[in-house]
Amino acid sequence: MNICVFMSAADLDERYTVPAREFAGLIGRGGHTLVWGGSESGLMKVVADGVQEAGGRLVGVSVEFLHKVARENADEMVITADLAERKAQLLLRSDAIVVMVGGTGTLDEATEILELKKHGLHAKPVVLLNAAGFYDGLKLQFQRMDAEGFLPLPLSDLVFFAEDGAEAMAYLEENA
Repeated sequence: MNICVFMSAADLDERYTVPAREFAGLIGRGGHTLVWGGSESGLMKVVADGVQEAGGRLVGVSVEFLHKVARENADEMVITADLAERKAQLLLRSDAIVVMVGGTGTLDEATEILELKKHGLHAKPVVLLNAAGFYDGLKLQFQRMDAEGFLPLPLSDLVFFAEDGAEAMAYLEENA
C-alpha cells in the first residue's frame, strides 16, 4: 500500500517523534511505501528514516522552492512547480492518507484532502494520528460540524482519529 503521510518538517520533541518513528516502522515492516513531502528535515526525516530502516520504499514529492532540502536517497523523488501540484501528486500516488502533527502546511493538506473526499473526488481512507492529543481540538470541531449539519456525510465516513500508529495501521489495512 502507498501511504501518504502529511507532517511537519520541524524538529519536534519525543511526544511526537516516538509515535512517528513507531508508525514509520509499521509502514516499512509491512512492506508499504511512504509517499511524503520529500524533506530531509524534522519529522519528515524521522519518518523517512524509520520507513527506510524497516525495509519500506520512499516516494517523495517535493516542490521547486524546497528542492534543496529534498532527500537524496529516496527510491523516487518528484519535484513539482508549486504546492497545489504537490498536493495533487501526493494524493494521486497514494492509496491512503495519514495526517501526523504539523503546522499550517499540514493543516492545509489535511483540509484539502478532506474537502475532496467530502465531495466524492476520492474515497481513500484518511486517518488523523492524534499523537499526544495534538488533534483533540480539531476532533471536537469536526464533531461539532457533524452534529450541526455542516458535513454532507457522517464524520466517521470522512476521517478516522487514531490514538497510535497500530490503530492507524489497522484501520488502513481494513479500509484501503
